[in-house]
Amino acid sequence: MTKIDKVLYTGKTHTVGGREGVSLSADGRLDIKLSPPGSSAPGTNPEQLFAAGWSACFIGAIGIAAAKRKLALPPDLAVDAEVDLGMTDGAYLLQARLTVSLPGLARELARDLVDEAHQTCPYSKATRGNINVALNVV
Repeated sequence: MTKIDKVLYTGKTHTVGGREGVSLSADGRLDIKLSPPGSSAPGTNPEQLFAAGWSACFIGAIGIAAAKRKLALPPDLAVDAEVDLGMTDGAYLLQARLTVSLPGLARELARDLVDEAHQTCPYSKATRGNINVALNVV
């Protein structure tokens, strides 16, 4: 396991009530109600939050890969992230799919950027070898 030499940022939250509670960031910029997946209760759930964070970070990693090639990315670059909560043999598990749209780029180039981003994105690194992840380029 690689140790961090220099911390760039620490996200801090305080959550009470679990999946039916609330979560507030230390700086007050995040203040959300939580609800169980699939419920009609107001709020979001950890899987949606994880998908949002991962997709945002992944776009940043694609940007780094493109910058190495001195390549401008399309303004409508998008990542659709899906994070599944499931069970196998009584144990809870996650799996994910990232579908990346890079309009106007050759498919092979788009695939290379996505593959490189998956190697450098911290969320991808954290999940590698721990959950099933499918990468799709459209």
